[in-house]
Amino acid sequence: MIKIAVVGGGWRAEFYLKLAKSMPDRFQLVGIVVRNSDTAAKLSAKYQTKSYASVQDLLRHEKPDYVVSSVSWISNPGILEELVAAKIHVLSETPPAPDTDALRKLWANVGASNLVQVAEQYLLLPGHASRMHVVKSGAIGTATSVEVSSTHGYHAISMMRGFLASGYGRAKVSAQQFEAPLVNPLLRDSWNHDLSEKNAKTTIAMIDFGDHGSGIYNFVDNQWHNQLRHRRIVIRGSKGEIVDDTVIRLVDSPAIVTSRLERYQLGYDLNLDGYDTEHISFDGNVIYKNPFIGHRFMDEEIAIATMMVRMGDWSTGSADAPYPLQEACQDHLISLAMDQSIATGESVCTAVEAWSDTL
Repeated sequence: MIKIAVVGGGWRAEFYLKLAKSMPDRFQLVGIVVRNSDTAAKLSAKYQTKSYASVQDLLRHEKPDYVVSSVSWISNPGILEELVAAKIHVLSETPPAPDTDALRKLWANVGASNLVQVAEQYLLLPGHASRMHVVKSGAIGTATSVEVSSTHGYHAISMMRGFLASGYGRAKVSAQQFEAPLVNPLLRDSWNHDLSEKNAKTTIAMIDFGDHGSGIYNFVDNQWHNQLRHRRIVIRGSKGEIVDDTVIRLVDSPAIVTSRLERYQLGYDLNLDGYDTEHISFDGNVIYKNPFIGHRFMDEEIAIATMMVRMGDWSTGSADAPYPLQEACQDHLISLAMDQSIATGESVCTAVEAWSDTL
């Protein structure tokens, strides 16, 4: 049983609250820290837990195994520093700090503590976890480039860096933005009643990771929710490539073969086991199993719940770190370089930062 608390009362914080309460065999939610009294009362009643006005107030009453910090970019570094000073393990929402100087300051203040992990969950989604399995198996040889067109900024960079195992070296970033009309039919939680065409920005960036390969970033405003734009992932290797759920590769025969990542989904047709992802297979072998069968979690919830469990195991000393602070710092460093390249119209080269010496 892992004791957790959550700092923050926004939309993202509720993911952690909901997941913790839905897994009472794994988690005990010991409190939430929310400054707004109305929000605190609402969440306290909804999730049946105590609310506190400050981290200090929480820690006077409880000693959680770890705390989730899900607050604004500006507020997050101060929360992390306060929790680290109290020697509390903390899982930080992304990004851990708003800009390059704040990243450096945060690392200088808490990096050596080995208490901070970051909730970068994208590579834990079932589909991406399965693609990572294929990459690590060597099926497409050495991964050389990754194209991501699905999510924004540091999340996309984390995927590129993960598939390429690119480390903490210098990166060269060249980015541009374009505008074009697009209908936006879906909002975060409902249909959009305004279906008129409005200009949306598309950001395209090239990231040169040096000897570790390259990345192509392609993101349209609201692409997370706008289903008029496909989500795409391309991972190219020396012996083949993965395009979404299709894998083409060279085998020893020699021959070129095509296989698919196949998801087995409960709840279709006469399957009466409830709607749930069961597993993903590749060439007849199960390479991913949903660790939360029966909870009916969507993919995002599966990924966040996986991070929460791994964080609990790490905080109690029984597992490796799920996503260390230095990884997230590097992700955001490159993401900020994309923003700088757009603003200046020039390529931007990142430096080797202090956190690169820690792994």
